[in-house]
Amino acid sequence: MSFIQVHSMFEEFSTSYYFGRLYVTPSEGDEPVMQREQHERVAEQLYHDGSGVTRVDSPLVMKLDTAHLAVRGEDGVPADTLAVPASLLERTDITNPPELTEVFLAKADRASQLLQFTGYDAAEPADKFDAGPNTGI
Repeated sequence: MSFIQVHSMFEEFSTSYYFGRLYVTPSEGDEPVMQREQHERVAEQLYHDGSGVTRVDSPLVMKLDTAHLAVRGEDGVPADTLAVPASLLERTDITNPPELTEVFLAKADRASQLLQFTGYDAAEPADKFDAGPNTGI
């Protein structure tokens, strides 16, 4: 397995996912978020297709338990943390947050497929994206 050099957060897992561990914690917000700098670095490194500019404001798609989440970057989130709306977190096996938890990060092709189900269009400005209630995909 090859390691991805994004704070050693994720490593190759399968043809569709990277594997990592993040502290998962409840949030008051409406969407799953992680530290903006880490989000941008992961998006740039893992979702860059070599064709030019990478949309670092595009959501990352992470799988937590059985739910796929469209994750945004946000200031004020601690490093190596995935802050999940409490209503979504209640539907997981996480019992004592913040808890170091296994998460799967969809690779670019898989993330694109999953985001299409939500109506996300990479050509649109990121603030027009609406993944629906609680951004569970």
